Amino acid sequence: MAKAPVKRPAELEYTPENCHAREMLARVGDKWSVYVIHVLGDAGTLRFNELRSRVDGISQRMLTVTLRGMERDGLVTRRVYPEVPPRVEYALTPLGKTLRQLVRGLVEWSGAHLAEVDAARAEYDARNGKPADGSRRPLRGRSVA
Repeated sequence: MAKAPVKRPAELEYTPENCHAREMLARVGDKWSVYVIHVLGDAGTLRFNELRSRVDGISQRMLTVTLRGMERDGLVTRRVYPEVPPRVEYALTPLGKTLRQLVRGLVEWSGAHLAEVDAARAEYDARNGKPADGSRRPLRGRSVA
C-alpha cells in the first residue's frame, strides 16, 4: 500500500518563492544569531571584542561567521573606522531591530516558563531513567539569549 503524501502548510512547501524564507528561518533558528540580536538590541553599538565578551560561549571564529551572515542578510551594520589599530563597530539595522522585537518575545517567554520546562525535563528524565548527574542541567541559572 502506497504511503499518502504528507500535507504541509503552504508556507513550508519548498517553492522558488519561499526558499529564501527557509534561509531566514535557518538564520533565526541559529542560536548565535538570536543571541547576537538580543545583545545588540540591548547594547546598541558594540565593538567586536565587546560583543564577544557579552555573547557567552561563542568563539571568535563563530562570531565572525555569524556577523558576516547577519550583515549579508541586512540585519547588522559593520562600520570600520580608519584608525590604527582599526576600530570596527556593529549595530542592528532597522530591519534587525524589527527582528529584535520577536527575539525579545522569545526571551520573555523563556524566562516566564523556566520552572515549567525544568519540571517537564525532570519528569521526562525520571520516566526515561536518565541519570541525575548534571549532564542535563535545568535552564535556571543559565544565560538566556
